[in-house]
Amino acid sequence: MDAIREMEKAALAGRLLDAADAARLVELSESRPYDLLGAGNRVREHFKGNAIELCSIVNARSGKCSEDCRFCAQSAHHNTGAAEYPLMSRDALLEAAGRCGDSMADSLGIVTSGRGPGSENDLQVICDVVRRMDSVEACASLGALTPDNAAKLRAAGLRRYNHNLETARSFFPEICTTHSFDDRAATVKTARAAGLKVCCGGIFGLGESWRHRIELAIALRELDVDTVPINFLNPVRGTPLGSRRPLPAMEGLRIIALYRLMLPTQSIKTAGGRERCLGDLQSWMFYAGANGTLIGNYLTTAGRPPEDDLRMIDALGLVPAWRLEGCDEE
Repeated sequence: MDAIREMEKAALAGRLLDAADAARLVELSESRPYDLLGAGNRVREHFKGNAIELCSIVNARSGKCSEDCRFCAQSAHHNTGAAEYPLMSRDALLEAAGRCGDSMADSLGIVTSGRGPGSENDLQVICDVVRRMDSVEACASLGALTPDNAAKLRAAGLRRYNHNLETARSFFPEICTTHSFDDRAATVKTARAAGLKVCCGGIFGLGESWRHRIELAIALRELDVDTVPINFLNPVRGTPLGSRRPLPAMEGLRIIALYRLMLPTQSIKTAGGRERCLGDLQSWMFYAGANGTLIGNYLTTAGRPPEDDLRMIDALGLVPAWRLEGCDEE
């Protein structure tokens, strides 16, 4: 039997592909990328149907981050000219939630720069906003969490927490030295222990190899994350990775398809950098296996108008997940 189809059938049957399987898929897809994308699409359709999850984010506190992540425009270690401001007010955050609902996203991620949530007052403001968000689901990405922080967020009504591993354990020291891979994994476990769903993925195009990408997928599976955001490096001038070339579109699509076969039941969402990496092939991200995407602007870079993404989804015969959920409720 053809090896790609054999591994597709294994994923459909619930057998988790190991590192050797994944390496074989990468090797075969060098000359047969469309076969891998097609397999990713069929696995997506089997486990996720035609529903596309849409989320949005707000850069609630920007800049002056103490961490030295080599890709990040908000690190205090890099001179990028990125905006710097303290936590937005309650009203401003609630206004952002309203705009999120208008854009047809079904969740809003409150994102803050820095190693952790910040002061006790900042955490209280965020909890108050979460309690008052009623038009969209509240998510958050506030850095490292303590069990107490996580419990407070959960009690306020937060349901999902984002904390990316960024890259494989073996490559992580090439990307960040102010905290470790294990520090990031510990926050994922803390969020999970508090009863929060976990959104956890990585950023691709940092200089990592396919071996590193496979290693990261296995780590995400071992942590039993719910949603896997796939970000692509959008090089920012002033960062150590500012001169790197974005990944070719087909390589980005192969990453999505590989992750769909390795993580068949997780939600896989494209996020930052998709416009720069995928270009005219953005609609192919769903054919490769993604069942969600972040719409609107990112933290320090602009996305494209949400209505363009909604038209794209409609043209593909796909449906925003919230629309199907609304029908179920009726």
